[in-house]
Amino acid sequence: MPSVPRAFRRKLLVPWRWVILPAAIALVLYQALVLAALWWHGTRDERRPVEAIVVLGAAQWNGQPSPVLQARLDHALELYREGYAPRLLVTGGVGEGDQWSEAAVAANYLQEQGVPAEAILMEDQGRSSLESIQGAAAILNALGLSRVLLVSDPPHMLRILHMASAAGLEAYGSPVPASPTMHSAAAQARFLLREALLYESYRWHNILPWLAAPRAPAPTG
Repeated sequence: MPSVPRAFRRKLLVPWRWVILPAAIALVLYQALVLAALWWHGTRDERRPVEAIVVLGAAQWNGQPSPVLQARLDHALELYREGYAPRLLVTGGVGEGDQWSEAAVAANYLQEQGVPAEAILMEDQGRSSLESIQGAAAILNALGLSRVLLVSDPPHMLRILHMASAAGLEAYGSPVPASPTMHSAAAQARFLLREALLYESYRWHNILPWLAAPRAPAPTG
């Protein structure tokens, strides 16, 4: 088979360079915009009167809130005590190897801080942010409620706000200002990069839902 002359091969490659290079630049700029959006939403506190404060779950340690979960609960308590909502909704199911759900531990902590049990709602089946938001939306919808403040760590806000909107909630964000996940510049950078990947995964899941593998049902209890 005759070989393709080198000069001809170079002519073929030139047009591809003009396609690949702009595409690579556009991708880098897009990712920079995503990171900027994650950072910006994490700095915005949209606290206002709502019908419920929704606290995203985080790890619990043998029945006690982890530092990350406690920081979220303390921030939600501040909002509750300042009168922004008459009720708190805590989320999070039972992690692998755990005995208690994140929601149950969060509810116990809030009651220990003086919040009446009747002011606390629980979504204790979610094993991811998406499942927790959808479960919380179902609980609120059954009560005729939809206006909420979401409480979580700063880089998490953009993704959960999109999820809440898709679930039919009128959601505003109130990020935790003193989250242990943001204790250093390096930690913030790692969280932002991780969240950028999760945000893109969520967006592509919505665009091409058939790419997502079926999920096992969340455990009960």
